[in-house]
Amino acid sequence: MILPTNSRLQFTSDLNICRILNGMWQVSGGHGRINPQTAIQAMFTYVDAGFTTWDLADHYGPAEDLIGEFRRQLIASRGEAALANIQAFTKWVPRPGKMTRKIVEDNINISLRRMDVSALDLMQFHWWEYGDNNYLDALKYMGELQTEGKIKHLALTNFDTEHLQIITAAGIKIVSNQVQYSLVDRRPQVNMVKFCQEHDIKLFTYGSVCGGLLSEKYLGQPEPRGFDLNTTSLKKYKNVIDAWGGWGLFQQLLATLKQIADKHQVSIANVAVNYILHQPAVGGVIVGARLGIAEHLEDNARVFGFSLDAEDVEKMDAVSQQSWDLYQLIGDCGDEYRR
Repeated sequence: MILPTNSRLQFTSDLNICRILNGMWQVSGGHGRINPQTAIQAMFTYVDAGFTTWDLADHYGPAEDLIGEFRRQLIASRGEAALANIQAFTKWVPRPGKMTRKIVEDNINISLRRMDVSALDLMQFHWWEYGDNNYLDALKYMGELQTEGKIKHLALTNFDTEHLQIITAAGIKIVSNQVQYSLVDRRPQVNMVKFCQEHDIKLFTYGSVCGGLLSEKYLGQPEPRGFDLNTTSLKKYKNVIDAWGGWGLFQQLLATLKQIADKHQVSIANVAVNYILHQPAVGGVIVGARLGIAEHLEDNARVFGFSLDAEDVEKMDAVSQQSWDLYQLIGDCGDEYRR
């Protein structure tokens, strides 16, 4: 299986990435027990299939350690040059409070050590409390570490448009923001996309397949309850669907997506991801990787082999127009984490 050229994005001058990123939230617990040896074998399979870009975080259980061990095994089996083919984007999610240069550098050093790298490809920063503007100090110190070569690029996770604007106005160069974005949750289209286009900032999106709910498995099925939702992702995105319009409307969406998927001879998940990938400002879609438990590499590869036409988009929009307005209910991107 070789991915086509349209699966790649020249994200920055030095980072050429796969537009489907392997999400490592799934190794943090709540998605099934991960065996480290099996996980690393699976990582080789992903990279060999062309899925070379990893999204992780300091708090995703062993995610940073798995990257470090994978890099060591990659060098041992294929030589140092093979490292040029992988990209690993981590996050730092500190508790709000006073930020000193030492606090910031100590935490960046932990990620460098765990991932066994001399420089982080992308540091995606999250901050829980906008009322505490120490986030600007944290970013300023990260900017210094970037100048010193410990971080290649600075990015954000779940910042809203207003605070992305504040950070940009402070002269801090941000290359991407990670946000929830799907056929169910289109909040980025309200303000975020336009701002990102104007400032050359890419969006990396998660939740684009609603934790697996946007799939044939749930088409025509009764509404899942507690014990049916056996991963953290399924629980999370079922709540999003409830707020968006409920299970009845979601069934309408799945039926529409199935029509479109059959027309293009792909899966419902393929249509859901393809739609988001072709939205303005979107650099890539993060698809969860349950390493060693469930692989969807062949299915994910089909995302790059078809184009949605105007009729397809109209059909999907017709369902969405019947839903509640999540922007009014929740607020801008990331506001669900700051309530």
